[in-house]
Amino acid sequence: MVKEEAQKRVQELHDLLHQYNYEYHVLDKPSVSDAEYDRLMQELKSLEEQFPEMLTSDSPSVRVGGQILDAFNKVEHRTPMLSLGNAFNETDLRDFDRRAKQAVGEDVSYVCELKIDGLAVSLRYEQGFFVQGATRGDGTIGEDITENLKTVRSIPLKMKQPHSLEVRGEVFMPKKSFESLNKAKAENGEELFANPRNAAAGSLRQLDPKIAAKRNLDIYVYSIADVGETGVSAHSQGLDLLDELGFKTNPERRKCANIDEVITYIEGWTEKRPNLSYDIDGIVIKIDSLEQQQALGFTAKSPRWAIAYKFPAEEVVTKLLDIELSVGRTGVITPTAILEPVRVAGTTVQRASLHNEDLIREKDLKIGDTVVVKKAGDIIPEVVNVMVELRTGDEVEFSMPTHCPECESELVRLEEEVALRCINPACPAQIREGIIHFVSRNAMNIDGLGEKVIVQLFKEKLVENVADLYKLERERLLQLERMGEKSVDNLLKAIEMSKGNSLEKLLFGLGIRHVGAKAAKTLAQNFETMGNLQKATFEELVAIHEIGDKMADSVVTYFDLPEVEELLKELVEYGVNMDYKGPKLVSTEDIDSVFAGKTIVLTGKLEQLNRNEAKAEIEALGGKVTGSISKSTDLLIAGEAAGSKLAKAQELNIEIWDEERLILELKK
Repeated sequence: MVKEEAQKRVQELHDLLHQYNYEYHVLDKPSVSDAEYDRLMQELKSLEEQFPEMLTSDSPSVRVGGQILDAFNKVEHRTPMLSLGNAFNETDLRDFDRRAKQAVGEDVSYVCELKIDGLAVSLRYEQGFFVQGATRGDGTIGEDITENLKTVRSIPLKMKQPHSLEVRGEVFMPKKSFESLNKAKAENGEELFANPRNAAAGSLRQLDPKIAAKRNLDIYVYSIADVGETGVSAHSQGLDLLDELGFKTNPERRKCANIDEVITYIEGWTEKRPNLSYDIDGIVIKIDSLEQQQALGFTAKSPRWAIAYKFPAEEVVTKLLDIELSVGRTGVITPTAILEPVRVAGTTVQRASLHNEDLIREKDLKIGDTVVVKKAGDIIPEVVNVMVELRTGDEVEFSMPTHCPECESELVRLEEEVALRCINPACPAQIREGIIHFVSRNAMNIDGLGEKVIVQLFKEKLVENVADLYKLERERLLQLERMGEKSVDNLLKAIEMSKGNSLEKLLFGLGIRHVGAKAAKTLAQNFETMGNLQKATFEELVAIHEIGDKMADSVVTYFDLPEVEELLKELVEYGVNMDYKGPKLVSTEDIDSVFAGKTIVLTGKLEQLNRNEAKAEIEALGGKVTGSISKSTDLLIAGEAAGSKLAKAQELNIEIWDEERLILELKK
């Protein structure tokens, strides 16, 4: 076959196989036999082998998995992937409804969707072609798993229209696929997956995409990250558009006119849940109007216009075999229930946190008791109560110790705290747990330094504080158990890379009491360098809106410690960055710009700037760029083919500029 004929046939095969794949995996209505599909796929592969230049990123043949990867690259989400607040009962739902109506008026409708128990992913398309897929990660930074996501056959490699957009969805493993996978693992003597969610997550994090391709994963796409030029004004419209573009959306969704209809929908699925071919762990409720969503906005962690109703937890009965104690990085002594293994909500549970001595007394727990156990939110094992009527008299009373189980220091109970605490700064357990926190994903994010490795390093006296991580030597690491050349090299590379992290990552990693990830970023943005923060006074700290008295006092106390000063000096010597690298805080009062304090929408195609560049420049000059037009919009920047947003802006008498005017103002 000559090249021109081959090119034409390859395109025909692309179109046919994409269509047959869509019919089978999205519509569940196959129009050809498996044998015919396989024959056409084999023909395509043969042509791609004969003409390698014809193998494209959207070829149906990439579904089988490509080359093995060395590692997953990090991806910054253009729109953060936030988590949802939770509702556990009707009262919570009605409170959510009341808050929404207080903010946007009585005319509020909702969309209810099944909450798939899988792994959230983001899919980015350029001109209709799938170009990148990523995990949720910490909501801001995820991992690039594009090659693995190409093997999920219900994800279109090419949309039915040439839009450039980003969509969000949940990848899951159907129950039948999970059962088949675990059956095969059992036959091979391998460790079984605990549940379909873990199996899906484990499959997508395989460095060999061919493994992911064999796992029969599926996806339901649930939103467009930024509706952009789609003309969509409601969430339900967005889902309908996703259907038109060839995505697989959940057919069980329902638009509800009010909260009563939402509650009826939830009651129905609470009963029907076991009959589904996949796992769900709740119902997601979203306000339908995008304008109302924008008006409600977000908290630091979640949108105010959506909530996840969690199904009541399954409760089971088991034995309390023992109570173990652990020492956390802040010295808190936490008792943990050791349970006779029992299956709860899809996984085997053997341990459950008892939190503190007061809880043990309140529940009247004794070692040997028969207890009721559930998973709070279907995730965290919890002892609900004791079945006192089943006591035999052989049960043993439990008492909290007076001294630390790790360092033997006397334990104290600080004022207004229920927890017992070890206040010895040299306590090995606290140091070890502090290092585990330091390397965690939201802190310094050092891949390869899991809990087991850190315990090993600590036991071998290779690390005694976080600074010691930066003087680890290759030859010494190779002498440790289960540490081969590749894993050691990868670990040292990850440690080296962590030196370049922005200041907020280091601040959070240091484990300053009361300073979480969000507060660490706030401090880093406001003070910009570690040196500035070290010199900050209590008054300067509490002057920042998000910083309260407790946190300010904790920060000042922490930096006053001589051992902290020594630690920071060591980290500087090893080359760890001490400066904030993110976008600077800008007060609109200090900006002499036409954009300062204004809400701006970009629409249509810009010729001289791309959308992200324009947004970044406007925000640097104090403007706020949003995705949809509302009464609160001050300015619309309209490029070519502006569409419905332009019409709406004209209707609302909003000021409108073209791209030339935008560039002129940016240059001033």
